[in-house]
Amino acid sequence: MATLRIMSGGAPKEIFMELTPLFERKSGHKAEFVFAVMSTLRDKIAAGEKADVLVMPTNILDDYQKNGVVQSRSRAILGLVSINAVIRTGASKPDLSTSDKVKQAILNSRAITHATPGATPSGTHMGRLIEQMGIADTMKDRIIHRPALEGGVQLVASGEAEIGFYPKSEVINTEGLTVVGPLPAAIQLTTIYGAAVTATSSVADPAAAFIAFMADPAHRAAWTQAGFDPPSP
Repeated sequence: MATLRIMSGGAPKEIFMELTPLFERKSGHKAEFVFAVMSTLRDKIAAGEKADVLVMPTNILDDYQKNGVVQSRSRAILGLVSINAVIRTGASKPDLSTSDKVKQAILNSRAITHATPGATPSGTHMGRLIEQMGIADTMKDRIIHRPALEGGVQLVASGEAEIGFYPKSEVINTEGLTVVGPLPAAIQLTTIYGAAVTATSSVADPAAAFIAFMADPAHRAAWTQAGFDPPSP
């Protein structure tokens, strides 16, 4: 029996908590997780922290594969995650039907929240988007930078922030929040999440079995329920 150390971004946390007990019972292996924003995970890896599986956006895994950090075999795509707006349950829903409507909804808000630019793909995207909209100066004192899983959802649920912009999987089933919907396609960021076995793993076969289990089509409905759209055929 192996104990797997899995480093992952926050987006798949809920679905891993649901499916991992099934994997452990079926395989006899154990899985331990380190969930953190991408910038923190990359710092940990650069500092030499060991893991058996990395779960990250595929563009990051591609770079790691080129540099020999992860293996090419056993890689899998787990799903696609879009940025969605969330509000406190019971609050009036903003109109997000067009880019201009999103801009107006942001300007009309007392405060909004999203992850810190540079820390996560969604935070970086939202920071750039607000700059591109030309409202960064207007909003600078009304934006709270907080990852969803590090207090961002609580800011929205409490009403301290009127709108949160986060990956769908991090907010979809959160008590006290209502998902308004995705950003329009013209300003959307879709992150493709994948998993890979590290080159230094001493339990590569069990690690590959973990990835295969999570990517099994039999679990597709659970991933969709958790906010992950299916990979393109």
